Amino acid sequence: MRSMLATAEKLERSRLSAADWEAGALDLIADQGVSAVAVEPLARRLNVTKGSFYWHFETREALLKAALQRWETHADEALDQLATIADPRARLFELFRRAGREAKSQMIYAALMRAMDHPTVHAVMERVSQRRLDFLARAYREVGMSAGNALHRAHLTYAAYVGFLQLALQLGLPRLDHAELEAYVEHVMATLIPAA
Repeated sequence: MRSMLATAEKLERSRLSAADWEAGALDLIADQGVSAVAVEPLARRLNVTKGSFYWHFETREALLKAALQRWETHADEALDQLATIADPRARLFELFRRAGREAKSQMIYAALMRAMDHPTVHAVMERVSQRRLDFLARAYREVGMSAGNALHRAHLTYAAYVGFLQLALQLGLPRLDHAELEAYVEHVMATLIPAA
């Protein structure tokens, strides 16, 4: 019997990687917020025992830190990919389009905004936000705006993004259907991206 349990435990550990736990934690954050990330509910959600968790992480905080690092890395990679677009207007258009279509990322971001009092969350959000603001300011400078105006436009753009998420996801205003969201994103692009 002991041998069967050991075999089952080994199989379970090999079935889920640390990355699986991190992805599960991010899904839970998107659905229920940072405070919902706990070992037992996450193990149930992943259909494994909590022993599998301890094979990869020592604590819940270690998992949260790894999950947030995964999210931050994804955010950085997305900006790096956009940075390869030579034309700054096209780069901004693509950024706005992607931002309007990434529902899971939006839900994670909104959940992290609600948990800014958590030191790990705060540090990650501060870094991600600064990189996004720098990206926007650089693109606005490249379309011909002065450094000061580019920085102001970057702040306005980022505030519009954060405000939209708060209205939609935190205040529970009616969700826009696909066509309405597309129209909103087009309006935002026309308003915030300078004409050629």
